[in-house]
Amino acid sequence: MILVAPGVLPPARLTRPCVSPGATLGVLGGGQLGRMFAYAARIMGYHVVVLDPDPHSPAAQFADVHLCAGYDDQAALLDLGKRCAAITTEFENVPARSLDMLAALSAVRPAAAVVAIAQDRITEKSYLAGQGFPVAPFAVVRTEQELRAALGNIPAPAILKRSRLGYDGKGQAPVTNLEHAVTAFHLWGDEPCVLEQRVALEKEISVIVARGADGETACFPVAENRHQDGILDVSIVPARISAALAQQASGMAIRLSERLQYCGVLAVEFFVLADDRLLINEIAPRPHNSGHATLDACVTSQFEQQVRTLCGLPLGSTRLLSPAVMVNLLGHLWADGEPHWGELFQHPQAKLHLYGKGEPRPGRKMGHFTCLDESIEQALAAALEIKARLLKRAATSAHTKESA
Repeated sequence: MILVAPGVLPPARLTRPCVSPGATLGVLGGGQLGRMFAYAARIMGYHVVVLDPDPHSPAAQFADVHLCAGYDDQAALLDLGKRCAAITTEFENVPARSLDMLAALSAVRPAAAVVAIAQDRITEKSYLAGQGFPVAPFAVVRTEQELRAALGNIPAPAILKRSRLGYDGKGQAPVTNLEHAVTAFHLWGDEPCVLEQRVALEKEISVIVARGADGETACFPVAENRHQDGILDVSIVPARISAALAQQASGMAIRLSERLQYCGVLAVEFFVLADDRLLINEIAPRPHNSGHATLDACVTSQFEQQVRTLCGLPLGSTRLLSPAVMVNLLGHLWADGEPHWGELFQHPQAKLHLYGKGEPRPGRKMGHFTCLDESIEQALAAALEIKARLLKRAATSAHTKESA
């Protein structure tokens, strides 16, 4: 493989330095988000190097080079930095010090300092509250004594969340009394936590905003999200909220990206309360599961936008071409082998995306599908029908196997 050095567009067409197609881009993380970034980069003409410790990394299937090593492997990081004109990450739990090391060798977007904020719930909640963004009432918990005191200010029902390494509902425990809280805290090894007030939700929504190095911003249409067992189940685009509320959420996401001096694709999750008040739940310094519908329903996908922000290119249009509903496909659908995809393909408006993962597990995201239609109601009805049929066929097959 020939790795081409980064180039630039002719000065007459350029208002910013950029990394042009033909150059090599790096991504830390080899899961499905890295896979979709690699695919977007490849079809735009870039070479891609993935650093991930998994020898069966889904992203490596679309990469030119897979550096199979840990995220703190100094030799691998040095190799990545030397190969690549620009580097990004697919998830926020990459060590910030690794990003700092890479920044001395290549352009790194988003910056390590921003990723570090999203890695830690204490840091994240404190930053958001300190900057004046609305969040649910919370208390920082580092000891059992602090936990007992916190429950005096944040009464049950509440949620105890580990400060680090929590995602898809992991590292979270509902708190209805002191005993539940103390048990969960000790179960997690007395790790620092956040105790958060449980609020009465009307909806959960998310905004994905892209911000270039020159400060240009663009928001994708707001997504309405439904979760099951802490994992995103369905995203509806555009969200079924008022135009004013959608504008408010997008404006808040843009302001946050500006405060962070962010460069890249940033996801901001919101709680919508009964009076249409918005609270920021959490942020993700990367593309987001709730933005997968952009692959089929927008002029520019969130992954192409990630390439554009990384390379210093002008942002692409985020215009919605069609209402869309995205449904996650989790590992239990593979309990008795490959799902019955005929239930999906008989719907001409459905688009299937599989992630190339070889080992299905309950709760593991194996893929997603998106339904497009003339209205949200039609797209949602089709998506839920497909989901129900896939689940029914999987359950029937499993029952038949057990009976035999």
